[in-house]
Amino acid sequence: MKNYFLGIDGGSTYIKAALILDKAVVLTKVTNTGIDNSGAAENLLKEMAKEYGIRRDEIKYIMATGYSRKIIDVADEDVSEITAHAYGIRLTAQNGFQPGMIIDIGGQDSKIIYLDSNYNVKNFSMNDKCAAGTGKFMEVIAQILETTIEKIGPISLESKEPCDINSMCVVFAQSEVISLVARKYERKDILFGMHLSMAKRIIKMIRKSEMGGDIIMTGGGALNIGLRKAFEDELMRDVYVAEYPQFNGAIGAALLAKERYEKDVNN
Repeated sequence: MKNYFLGIDGGSTYIKAALILDKAVVLTKVTNTGIDNSGAAENLLKEMAKEYGIRRDEIKYIMATGYSRKIIDVADEDVSEITAHAYGIRLTAQNGFQPGMIIDIGGQDSKIIYLDSNYNVKNFSMNDKCAAGTGKFMEVIAQILETTIEKIGPISLESKEPCDINSMCVVFAQSEVISLVARKYERKDILFGMHLSMAKRIIKMIRKSEMGGDIIMTGGGALNIGLRKAFEDELMRDVYVAEYPQFNGAIGAALLAKERYEKDVNN
């Protein structure tokens, strides 16, 4: 019998899960949180076991992380998001890279995590007080500009004269974008201006004394090529995207589940 391990990242809007065998990701899946986080996580577990063709008892340990980690009943244990993301990057960083800093752009928050050469957490900075600089902010602006979250990155890359968006508050930034639309500024210029504004806001959290190694983006925001370019423009260095960026926290939780199970068995 093979031993599988599951990581569950319970966010405020979505629950993401990653199933691993040995140190390879074999399946990822996401679902809406709904009003029952624990029930949604349990259903996700059943769907993944069925889809991959394994029994529930072949999943030896489940580790939860994220916003709702304390209330996910199917989990054997839970771990902080910071630790989970640091572990996840061990598997999701592309070969040849040595991550020293993770920029995680989630739906409701953004995080900067600093790593040592062994992928251990040295320090972190986090913005969870304001939606500006998060995936939710991008969704709101996409709606105003009558496009989708998937399209805003490619559209923004066409910009030659990005607009200045100076508001640091998401409410005022919305008003600023609506004003730019009324003044007939092009959508591509507004979007790249938004990405630059987000990048500048998040970069203000960076502790330069902690920087070292390669910069890796995770979270749903990492899928936005325009936001990635904005970070590269502002930091004046390459920024890389993790494999499975949206599932990095869940993958880290799965790796920790494997580590904990094997430790318990050996003891």
